[in-house]
Amino acid sequence: MTIKKNVYENTVHQFNKAADIMKLDADVRKILSCSTNEITVNFPAIMDDGQVRIFTSYRVQHNNALGPYKGGIRYHPRVDINEVRALATWMTWKTAITDIPFGGAKGGIKIDPSEYSISELERITRRYTFALGSNIGPEYDIPAPDVNTNPQIMAWILDTYLSMMPPQERQRCYHVVTGKPVELGGSIGRNKATGQGTVFIIERWAKDHDFDLNSCTYFVQGFGNVGSWAARLMKLHSSKLLAVEDATGAIFNQDGIDPDDLYAYAIKHRGISDYPKAKMIDHKSFMSTTADIFIPAALENQINADTAPLLDVKLVAEGANGPTDTDGDTILQEKGINLLPDVLCNAGGVVVSYFEWLQNKRSEFWDLDEVDSKLRRIMNNSYARVLDAVDAYHVDWRTAACIVALSRLEKVYKGRGIFP
Repeated sequence: MTIKKNVYENTVHQFNKAADIMKLDADVRKILSCSTNEITVNFPAIMDDGQVRIFTSYRVQHNNALGPYKGGIRYHPRVDINEVRALATWMTWKTAITDIPFGGAKGGIKIDPSEYSISELERITRRYTFALGSNIGPEYDIPAPDVNTNPQIMAWILDTYLSMMPPQERQRCYHVVTGKPVELGGSIGRNKATGQGTVFIIERWAKDHDFDLNSCTYFVQGFGNVGSWAARLMKLHSSKLLAVEDATGAIFNQDGIDPDDLYAYAIKHRGISDYPKAKMIDHKSFMSTTADIFIPAALENQINADTAPLLDVKLVAEGANGPTDTDGDTILQEKGINLLPDVLCNAGGVVVSYFEWLQNKRSEFWDLDEVDSKLRRIMNNSYARVLDAVDAYHVDWRTAACIVALSRLEKVYKGRGIFP
């Protein structure tokens, strides 16, 4: 079995490859090659039995040349500083590619949330927010949901942060976090935004390749927020879902799986295992599924030297962050499989987070048609920028996406100069 690479090594490789090809300014390269701030906090929280546990958490602020730091918070036992560094760097690239006024950040707590009660998770979340203190803020660093976090957790972060503000300032701070419940200032369409953005990019790719989504087959890895929404939105094209994998196992049905029915089952049973309308298969069989499109929407490094040779698809659309390592990238290119990279494909989440942030600042509320139409326009424009870079530099899509991001950041730094 091949040892999976440190996910940050993949990020550094992607950065250096793009910087070399575009001949990135040497001084700008030094700045962008590292994070601005890296915060590690070990904080206590009281459990239901009265015992105190210590939790390790991180917040990495990679770059804010384009605007406030922006990035999700994940709760997962595999969270470490290198993972958070990588995710923060990719967020810097996403916001630059989509041309929205944010920088890149990411955070996380090293925790398996399934091992804790709701009341314990609330106390852990509130204490994490308190520990971060002024390291987050509505015009400085704006968290959002990520793996194993949701609108409820964002609501706890919001309430804790507001409680730390002077009373006269609280109503002006609701945009400290995005991905909130709609009733607390969240945006319509935010919950499906990452999956929706992924499908918008797939639609644009299909149009460019004269590919009919109405008769295509696909399979999805990960059936949380991103994977389930991508599957349900692909259903609107009458595309056929053949296989799904999550942390509980993998399932397959040659005649197709109804994403809405599977989602209802997964919510009730906390996973897709033993879904009665499909058969259980192993991981290798899942990755070997013959289909038109594969949407990885789970964790990092899933497409690697071991699994990339198994793929039998026309397109990989990366709904997850960093699902393909450098070996996997090389193999996909050798196999002639098209790839829509994460920093383009899954950027819908941060785009609609930007919409939520704007609505909160302006005391506005947009309907779903407005959110979706604005999201489609931004995703299509981002796709066009990356396609132009593919043609201009004769590179793969991931490298082209990185070049688009670095080019925008380079212009900002050259225009502003380096203080003093």
